[in-house]
Amino acid sequence: MNYKVTYFFNTGLAWVDPNPTIKYFEFFHDMEDWINEEVEKRVNETIENSIDTVSEEERQGIEQEERCHIKIEQGNRILKDKFI
Repeated sequence: MNYKVTYFFNTGLAWVDPNPTIKYFEFFHDMEDWINEEVEKRVNETIENSIDTVSEEERQGIEQEERCHIKIEQGNRILKDKFI
């Protein structure tokens, strides 16, 4: 089964990203691995660019927010919409 993942970048402008990252996966575990790696990369970039020290609780909040920018589709079905 094919999966389509659309990962929107938080532009700060009502969450509108004119060029989101779109990836296609044949297997669920490949999709899940990519999502986890990409979320981790984006969280680390946010933390590295922060002028303040980021606590573990804040880090978890950043990760949760990042996961809200992901939409997952399988065929014509939306498995996870962004902002959920």
